[in-house]
Amino acid sequence: MIAVKVIDNIWSTRKAESLIGLKFMLVEVLGGIDAGRLMIAADTIGAGIGERVIVCTGSSARKMLDRDDVPVDAVIVGIIDEDCVF
Repeated sequence: MIAVKVIDNIWSTRKAESLIGLKFMLVEVLGGIDAGRLMIAADTIGAGIGERVIVCTGSSARKMLDRDDVPVDAVIVGIIDEDCVF
């Protein structure tokens, strides 16, 4: 899992059928060698722009969606409390 900051919404009017109904967010990696790296993550918890969140990647991300047929490799799984310092 990695800590990221939600930067913006990603809108996609045309997408693979298995992605219909998923909300996507543009996120930026916080800290480490990948700091500043941008990625797209499916949002399963209703995170907002500007929030720091926890992202699960790889096959674990698909398991969070309870579906193995979805081409997703990053999912927002938690919102980091504002008073959490790291």
